[in-house]
Amino acid sequence: MGMSLKRLLFLAHRWLGIVLCAFFAMWFMSGMVMMYVGYPKLTDDERLAHLPVVDGAGLLAPSIALANAGLAGPLKELRLAAASAGRPAYFVTPDGPRSGHAMVVVDARTGRRVPGTNEARALASARAYAGPNVALRYAGTVDEDAFTHSRGLDAHRPLHRVMVEDAEGTLLHISGATGEVVRDAPRTERLWNYAGAWIHWLYPFRGNAFDRYWADIVNWLSIAGIALALTGTIAGILRWRFRRPYRSGARTPYPGAMMRWHHIGGLLFALTTITWIFSGLMSMNPWHVFDGGAAPLRMAALTGGKLDPATLDATPAPLLAGGNVRELRWTQMLGQTLVLAQPATGRPAVLDARAAQPVSIDGTALQMAAAGLLGHPVRRIERLAAYDLYYYSRDAHTMTGGSAKPLPVLRVVFADPQESWVHLDPHTGAVINRSDRHKRWSRWLFAMLHSWDWLPLLERRPLWDAVLIGLGLGGTVMSVTGIVIGWRRLGRKLGAASRAPERKETKAVS
Repeated sequence: MGMSLKRLLFLAHRWLGIVLCAFFAMWFMSGMVMMYVGYPKLTDDERLAHLPVVDGAGLLAPSIALANAGLAGPLKELRLAAASAGRPAYFVTPDGPRSGHAMVVVDARTGRRVPGTNEARALASARAYAGPNVALRYAGTVDEDAFTHSRGLDAHRPLHRVMVEDAEGTLLHISGATGEVVRDAPRTERLWNYAGAWIHWLYPFRGNAFDRYWADIVNWLSIAGIALALTGTIAGILRWRFRRPYRSGARTPYPGAMMRWHHIGGLLFALTTITWIFSGLMSMNPWHVFDGGAAPLRMAALTGGKLDPATLDATPAPLLAGGNVRELRWTQMLGQTLVLAQPATGRPAVLDARAAQPVSIDGTALQMAAAGLLGHPVRRIERLAAYDLYYYSRDAHTMTGGSAKPLPVLRVVFADPQESWVHLDPHTGAVINRSDRHKRWSRWLFAMLHSWDWLPLLERRPLWDAVLIGLGLGGTVMSVTGIVIGWRRLGRKLGAASRAPERKETKAVS
């Protein structure tokens, strides 16, 4: 390597480091926080645990309630819960090209449409969620704040905020459209969030004038970070004496502690630093590299038709007879109308919508129907009784955790150009998720490299914790020494620049 190119390499690393080492230190430290406290979310388990038991007295059949509300035609979603102001209500999402798929809330006892959320309704929903003996304080509305940047909340904005005066100091966000609690954030979670996910994902650039540039900021900072780490690795290898030590007897040429620790730390933690910055970039799906363009699933092959409200003429009271039911969800499966009766914990009971009797999904019929989901041949259907590399569960607070990953499941492997997989729940017949070749690449390039969610390691905690914390601390040392070195050099440069005019003036006078 010529001297000019080597000099350029050193300069590039030096000046990139002055700008980016602070981001590196921030990412390492906030990443360690996120191992234990994630970005606030309301998981299904939390939501169900706080929902009141549905009282079936005086409830109208769905067909009558929806007709009173002026809703006709096929439905995309229909569920019953006491989630809006603590009163039983039907949560309805119409289907069809002109429906807009906007959710409508219908009072289950009167059939009247429930209007948008106001302060009184928000407080009533918070009361139902938190319990009768806890003080509440209404904190106004917000379109987006530090805890609600998720695009999944867009349909619920503006959000009403209610502070719960409980031991955890919980902040509730309540949907302005449906009146449901859509996010809970205890005080400890909120405080750690500022040292964790909020700063790790550069959320100071969200919800303000920089919002439209947020993804580009994260992407280009990550790319610059990769360049910094690569140039530092090459420079570190070039300056390390593998065969013959320097005159000092050391393998590193730097006598100062900061430079020496930075050199050694950079070589030790270069690979993990590069993989973490690169995998962080992959988490953004930059420029849609993981969008495979697969055709949408033909759900009619599985459901046998759309949910028709006119046929739902049975009152829900018998479906609630078992007690402790927090939510009913109507669904169409294999041409049959079913209801999933969900208790506070555990799997839902699968009931016939009219007879209110338990039913079992025909496994053979389900597999035959699943073959029509994509219009391509099925290579094989596997039954998973345990998690594997592509279907697994993470802790609820993690970025990919919090959603139900039941077992056993059916994995339907298609012979389409995108090599699609579809996971089905044999208990309910529902599609749990879908992946293709591009998304499985994302699993390796993001989830595996960034979170090390490799089952043999995850199942051997605290080994997983020790490995990631050790690497995180090493990266932090490398970054902090880089900050000190960079600012010292910048200070010398600025000091020399400020003294230059004085020297010129002195020379002119003399």
